[in-house]
This record gives sequence, structure tokens and C-alpha cells, in this order.
Amino acid sequence: MAVSGVGNLYVGIVDDDESLRRSVARLLRAAGMQPITYGSAEAFCADETQTRFVCLVLDIQLPGMSGIDLRNKLAAEGVATPVLFVTAHDDPRARAAAMAGQCVGYFRKTDAGSKL
Repeated sequence: MAVSGVGNLYVGIVDDDESLRRSVARLLRAAGMQPITYGSAEAFCADETQTRFVCLVLDIQLPGMSGIDLRNKLAAEGVATPVLFVTAHDDPRARAAAMAGQCVGYFRKTDAGSKL
């Protein structure tokens, strides 16, 4: 069920895990938002047709530029888009670095084989 009035809200998803990108994009579309996915921070930066995102979902640990590095680069360019970080490799240093900026959420990816 789509939420009315949110169809022009674009959310950028940057994660090297294709299944996560697909799942989050599906969830956002169901909520009436417009997800745009990228497999790396470099792909995100290279997108010259980028729209204005209302939020970014960034994986912390990416090949090449990390999600934290991407957020810091955007902040240095004056971009204040809120960021939700996701990570499969939670550690106190990464969490502190993530929370130091425009972070509005920090989520750990769960291991599909683990028990809750």
C-alpha cells in the first residue's frame, strides 16, 4: 500500500550486496518512494543524473570508498542529506564514525544463519 504524496521522494541506496539493494528498494517502492540503487560509492559519485535525495542508505563497508567516507565527502561538498547506515561488520569505531555526522540511523545487518 503506497503512502499518498510521497511518490517524488528519492532515496539513494549504496550497498555492494545486490540482494539487500533489491530488498530495500522493494520496501521503499511499496511505501510509494523512488529508490535509486548503486553498487558502490564510486558508482554513486559517477552518476551525473543524480536527483536530490531525501535520504541515503549507505553500507559502511564497501569496496573502495566506504559509506562513511562517502558521507564525509558529501558533507564537505555541503550536502546535508540524512544518512541511514547499515553494516554487517559492527564495531565501536565504525559506529562512532558513523554517528559523528548526518547519521539518523545505524542498523546492523543480521546473518541469515544466526538465531534471534
